[in-house]
Amino acid sequence: MLSTFSLGLLALAASSEVAASPEPMQIRPHKIDLQSRKTPKGHVSALRKRATAAIGVPLDDFFLGTDLQWFGNISVGTPPQDVSVVFDTGSQSLEFATTDCTSCTQKNKFDISKSTTFVQGSRTSTLDFATGVGVDPVVNNDYVLTVRSGTDTVTVGGVAAKGVSLFTITKQTPKFNIDPFLGIQGMGSSAEGFFAALIRAGLPSLFSMFLTPNAVGNAELLIGGIDDTKFKGDLIFADQTGEGDWEVTSSQISVNGKTTTLLKKTRSIIFDSGTSNILFDTQTTNAMYALISPLIKPFAAEPGAYGLPCSQIAGLPATIDLTFTSQAGKPFNLTIPSSELNVGPFASDPTTCQTLINAFDGLELVGGSVLKHYYSVWDVGGQRMGFAPNGF
Repeated sequence: MLSTFSLGLLALAASSEVAASPEPMQIRPHKIDLQSRKTPKGHVSALRKRATAAIGVPLDDFFLGTDLQWFGNISVGTPPQDVSVVFDTGSQSLEFATTDCTSCTQKNKFDISKSTTFVQGSRTSTLDFATGVGVDPVVNNDYVLTVRSGTDTVTVGGVAAKGVSLFTITKQTPKFNIDPFLGIQGMGSSAEGFFAALIRAGLPSLFSMFLTPNAVGNAELLIGGIDDTKFKGDLIFADQTGEGDWEVTSSQISVNGKTTTLLKKTRSIIFDSGTSNILFDTQTTNAMYALISPLIKPFAAEPGAYGLPCSQIAGLPATIDLTFTSQAGKPFNLTIPSSELNVGPFASDPTTCQTLINAFDGLELVGGSVLKHYYSVWDVGGQRMGFAPNGF
């Protein structure tokens, strides 16, 4: 999910300390050197062996007929309470529901009164999101959180980071009530919060995501390492150019092997692990759909969304290739297969199925529909992203 307020939250970040927890996994100071332009498979294996302290977090898939979002647990407070969060590369802060939030309907909410290390802040803010939960487009600013600042100890993989800046949710709009998770842990391109604390303790400044379809399972976030058993071939790295967001410059979009002058336009595309659909400006969206089917039309009830009769979507060719340039100067494609086109029927009209691309002027973004087909490395220290086909 891409928070339109997330950059403002960076100014609130507090310093953190790291302490070893009694849990079994400990961090040992070490460094992974990722300076090669295209990392050979053998080199990655050596790096992985050195990254013995990398922290693996199992992820569950929020699945409602299509893959939506992946989430896992961190622990907050003293004694630790499990808090389920989306590890969201489209934001930078940590926010989650507490028992003080009467509009938050999730179970097992964080209880502030039970943490001896929780410190309540005085600032109240509003977070509005440019992309919503799963494939649901944002309509009339209907994804909004009211949050209050605070600090507490955050524990991940047996390592406790003290005094981490966070936000507790005091109110949320009803659209969030479908969530099986309590909140969002931002994983933007500048290290913040517990991730920054782990880096100061010696963990390499990168993380990897193995986001898989629900039918495959075993999805994982690996903090501080790369697992070469989870991808095929070599990782290809490209420069990331965003400030806070993860952005990579694309030279071309192709649909079913065809492109147009508009689709050859150079553009910066944001990679957002908290969003399922892909978003492009209205002209680009229309150009892409024109290469798929004239039957795909805007869905008036949900501005920005498109659809067509569900009876006519099965087997419709819709392969999307996004072309980027590697750090070695060579073009490479990230491909969204035709199977991703159908993201399910609209709730207000079950005979019409929503399609993958949403129109959003001023924002060009890809999410889970791309990332679940590739092992991805998010190298904060090197300010680059790496991709290789998932190995399942």
